[in-house]
Amino acid sequence: MKKFLAIIRKPINWLIVALPFALFADLFHWGDFWIFIFSCIGIIPMAGLIGEATESLSIYTGPKIGGLLNATLGNAAELIITLVAIQAGLLELVKASITGSILGNLLLVLGASIFLGGLKHGVQSFDRRQAANHAILLIIVVIGLAIPSLFSHSIGPDDSVEVEALSIGVAIVLMLLYSLGLIYTLKTASSPISYSPADATVHQHGLTKGEAIIVLALSTLAVVWLSELLVGAVEHVVSNLGISEFFLGIILIPLVGNVAEHLVAVQVAMKNQMDLSVEIAVSSSLQIALFVAPVLVFISLLMGNPLTLVFNQFELIALIAAVVVAALVSSDGESNWLEGAALIGVYLILGVGFFLLPS
Repeated sequence: MKKFLAIIRKPINWLIVALPFALFADLFHWGDFWIFIFSCIGIIPMAGLIGEATESLSIYTGPKIGGLLNATLGNAAELIITLVAIQAGLLELVKASITGSILGNLLLVLGASIFLGGLKHGVQSFDRRQAANHAILLIIVVIGLAIPSLFSHSIGPDDSVEVEALSIGVAIVLMLLYSLGLIYTLKTASSPISYSPADATVHQHGLTKGEAIIVLALSTLAVVWLSELLVGAVEHVVSNLGISEFFLGIILIPLVGNVAEHLVAVQVAMKNQMDLSVEIAVSSSLQIALFVAPVLVFISLLMGNPLTLVFNQFELIALIAAVVVAALVSSDGESNWLEGAALIGVYLILGVGFFLLPS
C-alpha cells in the first residue's frame, strides 16, 4: 500500500482530480467545452497509471516479457481514444492522431530530451549503430504509410474498394513486421520496437502484482469513459472555437495520450541515459506505425467505418521531414542542446502550420 500511495503522490497523478469534474460537467451540463477540457486533463494521469502498472508487472515478468508488455500497452490510452473516435465516425481525427504521435515522438519528445539533457550534461553520446538501425526502420515504415496516399490518386477515391484493399494490404504487412519485431525482442537483449521499463531506473516505487493488475484495469476503464466524453464533445469544440478537427488530432490527442511516457524519456535523458531516451522516443513512433495504425484499420472494418491509410500531403511532408531531421540529428551518435532546440523548433513550425490550415 505504501508503494501504491507513493505512485499516487507523483505530481502528474495529481491531475486525477479532473475525473470528478469531468463527471460533474457531464451530469450537470456545464457545456461541451468543459467536458472536453476535464476529459483531456483526466486522461493524462490515467495514461500514466497504465504505464506505471505495466512497468510494475514487467518487474515480475522479466525484461523481455516486460518489453513485450510495453510494446502492447505503451500506447493503450491513445488506442482507446482513437477507437472511440472511429465509432463516432471521426476518421480524419484518427488519421491525424497517428501522424501526430509519430511527429510528437520524433520531434517534441526527442527534442526536449536532447535539449534538457544537453543543458545539464553538455554533449551526450548514445549508440550510433542502434540509432542508424532505428532510422532505417523509421524510413521503411514511413514509406509503407505513404504508399496508400501516393497510389490512391491513381487507384480511385479515398473511400473506394480498391483504396480500402490497399490499406488492408499495407496494414497486414506492417503487422507482420511488428510480429517479427516481437520475435526479435524475445531473442535479443534489446529491440527497436520496445524497451524494458524495468531497466529504466526512473520509477523507484513498484506496485505488487495484484495492485498493478487492479490499477491497470481501473485506469483502462477510466480512459474508455473519458474518451467517450472527449470524443462526444469534439464536434462542438471544433465549431465553437474555430479549431479544426485535424489540429486536435495531430497535436492535442497525441500529447494527452502519451505525456506520461514523454516525461520518462526526458527524465532518463537528464540522468544522462541518452541510449534509453532515444530508444523510448523511436520505439513509441514505431509502435504507432507498426501496431496502432494497422489495428485501427482492422477494427474499423468491424465497426462499419473503414479507415484507410490515406494521409493528406501536409501530413506526408511532415512525416518525411520528421524522420529525415531525426535521422540526421542522431547519425553521429552525439547530441547537444542546440540540436534539441532545433527539433522542438521544427515541431512548433509544423504546429503553427497545422493550426492555420482551414477545417
